Amino acid sequence: MVSKSYSNLLEMSSGDGVDFRQPFKSLPRVVTSPGIITDPEWDSRSDDDSVGSASFAERKIIVANFLPLNCMKDEAGQWSFSKDDDSLLMQLKDGFTDETDVIYVGSLKVQIDPSEQDHVAQKLLREYRCIPTFLPSDLQQQFYHGFCKQQLWPLFHYMLPICLDKGELFDRSLFQAYVRANKIFADKVMEAINTDDDCVWVHDYHLMLLPTFLRKRLHRIKLGFFLHSPFPSSEIYRTLPVRDEILKSLLNADLIGFQTFDYARHFLSCCSRLLGLHYESKRGYIGIEYFGRTVSLKILSVGVHVGRLESILNSPATVSKVQEIEQRYKGKMLMLGVDDMDIFKGISLKLLGLELLLDRNPNLRGRVVLVQIVNPARSPGKDVEEAITEASSVAERIIVKYGSADYKPVVLIDYRIPFSEKIAFYAASECCIVNAVRDGMNLVPYEYTVCRQGNVEMDKLRGVEKNSHHTSTLIVSEFVGCSPSLSGAFRVNPWSVDDVADALHHATDLTESEKRLRHEKHYRYVSTHHVAYWARSFIQDLERACKDHYSRRCWTIGFGLNFRVIALSPGFRKLSLEHFVSSYNKATRRAIFLDYDGTLVPQSSINKAPSAEVISILNSLCDDSKNDVFIVSGRGQNSLDEWFNPCEKLGIAAEHGYFVRWNKAAEWELNYSIPDREWKHISEPVMQVYTETTDGSFIEAKESALVWHYLDADHDFGSCQAKELVDHLERVLSNEPVGVKCGHFIVEVKPQGVSKGLAVDKLIRTLINNGKAPDFLMCIGNDRSDEDMFESINSKASSSVFTTAPVVLACSVGQKPSKAKYYVDDTAEVIRLLKNVSGVSSQPEVVSQARVTFRDVLDYVE
Repeated sequence: MVSKSYSNLLEMSSGDGVDFRQPFKSLPRVVTSPGIITDPEWDSRSDDDSVGSASFAERKIIVANFLPLNCMKDEAGQWSFSKDDDSLLMQLKDGFTDETDVIYVGSLKVQIDPSEQDHVAQKLLREYRCIPTFLPSDLQQQFYHGFCKQQLWPLFHYMLPICLDKGELFDRSLFQAYVRANKIFADKVMEAINTDDDCVWVHDYHLMLLPTFLRKRLHRIKLGFFLHSPFPSSEIYRTLPVRDEILKSLLNADLIGFQTFDYARHFLSCCSRLLGLHYESKRGYIGIEYFGRTVSLKILSVGVHVGRLESILNSPATVSKVQEIEQRYKGKMLMLGVDDMDIFKGISLKLLGLELLLDRNPNLRGRVVLVQIVNPARSPGKDVEEAITEASSVAERIIVKYGSADYKPVVLIDYRIPFSEKIAFYAASECCIVNAVRDGMNLVPYEYTVCRQGNVEMDKLRGVEKNSHHTSTLIVSEFVGCSPSLSGAFRVNPWSVDDVADALHHATDLTESEKRLRHEKHYRYVSTHHVAYWARSFIQDLERACKDHYSRRCWTIGFGLNFRVIALSPGFRKLSLEHFVSSYNKATRRAIFLDYDGTLVPQSSINKAPSAEVISILNSLCDDSKNDVFIVSGRGQNSLDEWFNPCEKLGIAAEHGYFVRWNKAAEWELNYSIPDREWKHISEPVMQVYTETTDGSFIEAKESALVWHYLDADHDFGSCQAKELVDHLERVLSNEPVGVKCGHFIVEVKPQGVSKGLAVDKLIRTLINNGKAPDFLMCIGNDRSDEDMFESINSKASSSVFTTAPVVLACSVGQKPSKAKYYVDDTAEVIRLLKNVSGVSSQPEVVSQARVTFRDVLDYVE
């Protein structure tokens, strides 16, 4: 591995990258944090509390807001801790091998006095492999109860702050607290990382900035992120003032996980609309191309720990509790709801559904009981208090209206009960209803299904025959993350009380065989897609997403939360002025091919005509008898002819080389045989239909092509229409000698074989045939059509048409994946390069006294 000091030195080198494709995997990264020992190899001491003491084991670092620990003070005032076996973070370890060293990073659920923090940190690391973050109390309040719970959590559940008294407007100071907290988490993660082979798995919306802070420190870190909450539609997410910063940070992960495809689809839509990114699916995997890196998406809902639930079911206390509950509600159909107390769980809507059921069906009064277990709220607030009051009021109304001395239709358990007692209620209930209006990770239906499977002891006490079939009935909101995986459940719209009441009625009317079939279907899924399967599947996909880390060259750009890593091929490097001038001076014959839009003029420029400076530079280059200079553009011949009228000796290849002119005095030559123009008469009416139905689109008619532009149309609708247009055109033009191509916000129809690559190939062959074989080939461009030029010039240079291989400088404008071997930053740098050599070309005998830069030294070392 590379030491930290050396990596800092590299960062000073004007952005030049380093290629470490052969990592020394056994060598640990140096950790400089106090109290953390780097590795037994480098230190003969082998302290048990060292993070590095297990450096030879495969390591997984699990990062979440809270550690999976229970905390309490004993009678002596000393802190005692225990594992929370019911925590998902603790249970996911079952998906890893026994040799895996699992480190947890997160906060404790209690505040520890600063004087005790060192002792507690050592104890937690030694006994539980946990690294606490110890956020200051004021920061914890602003970070968790402020930004996370008041702004992110409501927004991700589709709640917008429309009124000041109903929600909190965006508070920049709370976001700054969120940033500071994520930085502290990143510092602690760095203490745990030993080698680049370690995997870091970040959990949930509290830590969405963590990927940026970690990627900034270790460019090739194996980094996964899983969002347990919903991800809102782009219309909702785009209201967040820091939307771009959070999206860009998530894209610094290698793998991003979601509960459902809906959530992933919303994320992809945000990336498309806000960042202009596109995704594609290859062999079943969805990937987003982001500056040369492929960010993979994982869609898989979280599972439950079946073994843990079964072990609690087998305990005598649970069996006894099940008997007690069944005896208490004997002769009645027991329905169950288990929800956290918050405004999105739909508890009141569920109770209203029950009220309507009893109102419509008098025969069910006295026969149906709903036990609603309400877990305490995770964060206090006015909205939570209102939800508690409302639920209690509705429950009381139902009891008064339909209850009696020996019958309560609703039993509201609004206090904390042991997990084993919840398990007992699961096992005893004939129906479970989850009616959340918006929810991500809700495992209640899975837990209920496992508990209804029961065990031998429970069946014996119930008088059920061995090997008999079990039953269960689920009513699930269609807005819950687990809903798509439960195809045998009654799916309801929680906002429709009628829907909920109808589902409850259907549940009371099911036959035993229907209940059995639904249960078996759900149990097969839940028992195979458990928490270990989920964790194992996620880590396998993370390893697959990171397999190319060391085959690419990494470059970093951007400051703060705009930081990102660009992954490019190892041979791709910046074209330095010194190297360019040196190669240019040594040449005896040069051929220079220049794209126009985005190369000589900025893509965003309103005035597309070349500046006086560009005209002067081109004239100077053309005046050198050693040079043949060409503009190779997709623009029409009339525009290029008008703009470059002052350039007497400049060659122009218009419309991707369909027309060629060697200089101003020459006539335009048709580079291809003229095909039948019938294809235009077929294509234009089809394009016109899509233009009329797609606001913001228009047709550009060229001599050699028809182009449909949709840059100004709605992004998603325009892309959809473009795909449809391509299919339509390919069908109607199947017998025509033309091709249909989808480009950057365009759909183009042009004769087959017309490309910048073929145009450049023909120009080079003509130069060779005329005795002007170049020993210096230069090509600069910025978009997809220019990639054909780069490919052509590279292959031509290595072919037998040259007696001696020429120097080739294929150069892309901008750092991005390209077939070119060099890049420059922007059009201004293109002008600077050409300006320098145009000045040199008038004084061919003057040797450039180029200075040596630090970047040159690094290039030489590499």
